[in-house]
Amino acid sequence: MKKKTYPMTAEGKVKLENELEDLKMNQRPDIINRIQIARSYGDLSENSEYESAKNEQSMLESRISTVEHMIQYAEVIDSDNTDKDEITVGKKVTFKELPDEDPESYTIVGAAEADPISGKISNDSPIAKGLLGHRVGEEVTINIPAGDMKVKILSVGAA
Repeated sequence: MKKKTYPMTAEGKVKLENELEDLKMNQRPDIINRIQIARSYGDLSENSEYESAKNEQSMLESRISTVEHMIQYAEVIDSDNTDKDEITVGKKVTFKELPDEDPESYTIVGAAEADPISGKISNDSPIAKGLLGHRVGEEVTINIPAGDMKVKILSVGAA
């Protein structure tokens, strides 16, 4: 069985590594300290501070595990090694919805880096899936939850 890989840019991997360091070196010790303080209040069965800190610790450890797994199975995509006109992870694409919508630009990144507000969409999103592998000038029909969307690819470049 093939392990799931996490495509991402080199920048995205560094961002995950920094997050992991912060989780382990800053947030974990803070929560451990809060648990120790809450324990000192006495009866744990009715200690909401203790319960809250333990729940936070559980969520933190889950995130640490997830980030470690993503880093371990990261597949760093070097968009410089692909055809300059081909849409791949790590490239910025500009397209317009046909027949006459305004152009939109997005950078396609791995799921771990996705941030739609800053124009970074996941390679797992319907729009990115529909665009990957296509080239400048092509008209593409993308299947999105609201139905089919026909777009024309205007440009592809480095992010």
